Amino acid sequence: MRLKLILVVLPIAALLAVTAGFAYVQWSKGGAGTGLYSRDWAPDPVQGYWDPDNFYHSPDSVVGVFEAELCIQCHQGITPGIVADWSTSRHAQTSEPVYCNDCHGSDHQQLRLPTPDVCGSCHKKQHGEFKDEARYGFPSHVLAMERAVDAPHFADKPKAEVQSCVQCHSVATKCDSCHTRHRFNTAEARRPEACITCHSGPPHPDDESYFGSAHGKLYLAEGKTWDWSKPLAKGNYKAPTCAYCHMDGGRHQVAHKSMWKFGLREINPQTSKNQVLRQRWIELCNDCHQEKEAEQWLAEMDQERKQVWGKLYEAEAILKDLRSNNLIQPEAEDRPPYPMGSLWPRERIGFFEGQASAFYNVSAIERDYFEMWYFDNLGSYKSAAHGNMHGVEKGHKKMSASLERIKTYAGELRAASEADSNSKKGVGVAEFWSRGAYTDYNREHN
Repeated sequence: MRLKLILVVLPIAALLAVTAGFAYVQWSKGGAGTGLYSRDWAPDPVQGYWDPDNFYHSPDSVVGVFEAELCIQCHQGITPGIVADWSTSRHAQTSEPVYCNDCHGSDHQQLRLPTPDVCGSCHKKQHGEFKDEARYGFPSHVLAMERAVDAPHFADKPKAEVQSCVQCHSVATKCDSCHTRHRFNTAEARRPEACITCHSGPPHPDDESYFGSAHGKLYLAEGKTWDWSKPLAKGNYKAPTCAYCHMDGGRHQVAHKSMWKFGLREINPQTSKNQVLRQRWIELCNDCHQEKEAEQWLAEMDQERKQVWGKLYEAEAILKDLRSNNLIQPEAEDRPPYPMGSLWPRERIGFFEGQASAFYNVSAIERDYFEMWYFDNLGSYKSAAHGNMHGVEKGHKKMSASLERIKTYAGELRAASEADSNSKKGVGVAEFWSRGAYTDYNREHN
């Protein structure tokens, strides 16, 4: 009888739990913002330009419904640069021009900023490829905005500090991240500058790693003379650029050859899936190089990854040992929580919320690990992927230096603990880490 009761109750309880979880997620997305923490933040006006579907509001300065000719006539006086760009675009120079109201609408009180869905009404192939990228998961362009707004630190930090993040993550919500409006010139989108507007800086140093490679140096020396109106096809360019390799043939999908998941996680390169991805790269490299050359370069990158993870695991083991002995300060319960609170405060490390070390009060030893894992590791990986051996050497050198600092600091913590058993908490540590100008501002304004 008891077994029958359990068999009946457990499925019902599981169903109720799943239903409650689903209801909670839907409720959490019902706030002024978007994403999982939409109830914990409200958008600044500029958010309407980064995520127009959700936040753009048409200006109320003009009232009326207008045909295309009137739009052009008015904007020739108000924004002549926009009209000039449109006039030289393919949209304007066809037998059936694409006018302002085709993309923005005709009612000036109900104007829209074009989103990928709007562009996709004509550019179905490109839009389909873009949307299909979601099946590869993160990182990918189509999921970039979701990745930003679903992060706890997005809701916790002042919006002025995350707008630079959203400006690039808006590649998921508008096409003019790559195709500058209103020309939408494919020749512009094929150049590396279209990509490095966002793909630069410590977390994704693609610009530095590419321009330090043989391909990048050739582009810097001769790229101004190349004919960028040519398709991304074999023989059209003397050296490959970002779009040639990652959007080969004009394919609007950049995740279909991602083997190492941005370099943030250790991946087994010998799985059947990764073998397929590797073959895609080899076929692409064959446009200019021998197959065995490409295979060798991939093998060298695998070796570079093994060396990196050896260093990272060694550092992580040290931090875990220090935590198990309560030697890392501040402890989780002494740190400011996320604004939505936490039933289980805990220190974070590595892939799962490892980025928290970039945004919160953490100890010096944790920050060293974060920069080792998130900055120097990625710099080395990107350099290996782009054939920039100097960048690989530089990344490994910086990781080794961080590892030595971590070892030294760990030794000092252990020695201090042995010398003074009361050194764990220190004087006023809880107050020190839970108060402060930055923390107080966040608490009052978010």
